Amino acid sequence: MLSFTEVLPTVKRVLGAVLPSDLGRTLTHEHLSMEFNHFYRKPPNQIAHRFQSGFTLENVGYIRQYPYSSKFNIVMNDDHSKHAVYNDVGVFKELGGGTIVENTTIGLNRDIDFYKSVSEKTGVHVVAGTGHYIADVQNDTILDIRTEDLYNLMLTELTEGCIDNPIVKAGFVGEIASVWPIKDFERRAIRAAGEIQAQLGCGISFHPHRDPKAPFEIIRLYTEAGGRVNKAVMSHLDRTLLELEQLLEFSELGTYCQLDLFGTEVSHYQLNIHMDMPSDAQRLNMIKALVNEGREERVLMSHDIHTKHRLIDFGGHGYSHIFFNVLPKMLAKGFTQAQIDKITIENPANWLSVTY
Repeated sequence: MLSFTEVLPTVKRVLGAVLPSDLGRTLTHEHLSMEFNHFYRKPPNQIAHRFQSGFTLENVGYIRQYPYSSKFNIVMNDDHSKHAVYNDVGVFKELGGGTIVENTTIGLNRDIDFYKSVSEKTGVHVVAGTGHYIADVQNDTILDIRTEDLYNLMLTELTEGCIDNPIVKAGFVGEIASVWPIKDFERRAIRAAGEIQAQLGCGISFHPHRDPKAPFEIIRLYTEAGGRVNKAVMSHLDRTLLELEQLLEFSELGTYCQLDLFGTEVSHYQLNIHMDMPSDAQRLNMIKALVNEGREERVLMSHDIHTKHRLIDFGGHGYSHIFFNVLPKMLAKGFTQAQIDKITIENPANWLSVTY
């Protein structure tokens, strides 16, 4: 029996608070609506004409290899995208999905109203984030704000309501993003995340740049500001810490190690052409190595869908890819069902649980 001083942990969804046990299988890093225009890349001259229209059978293969060369593809908040997302999240629900954690932050055109609509229409829990993306997508006014102002915005959105929908509370901080070297604005945002975590005990999600030094520096700044490592997620490690030794070294810090590009299997990674993007099988080998080191309670998985071409309606794998295709492969690779449940159900619930 609870005493009057005890508070049950909850998770703050866009439709209100629920118990952590209500979340079910959870994707911890996805996007339902956003714009990625800043990352447009010109296509190679030989195939530039393939990107002048939307999606066709003749060009979808090119878009999969050069997704950031299609201006239509990198806009994921138009009517085409919204219709596709409704369908895709519905399939996710049908195939056993319970919760999607939406990581769009200020600078990427967050749309709380749409996230709420998706949750209402599909029955899937949606948890929205708060905070800022990289400095390069912010306007000059935002770039000049103090750490205290960044902190106050997150505090308001977590405890009172989001600035773009005051009746909806954010459920975590993130994704807090940075480039390399980390810019002054981004350092202030990381420190503000550490301060708000120390006060509220909320979950934090970080987006590091594509440099193996970035995750370590982010956690240094975050913990110096008071943030707890056991409530921090380091995203995109499957395209950042490619050497197993680096991954295991980072895991010793105690954060959640998130491999969240499942479904992305390309021979030419446009945002870092010098690296070899891992396959899903290689991602599972990375997770297996973490599990073998006794760190299964610190692993998370997701897809980071942020462009049209990865949605089912546009020929992609969709939000259900991990649950329908990857989890059976995990069993074949020797993971136990208990380990799978910990990674996809228990760990997300623990990360998102708060008592304020």
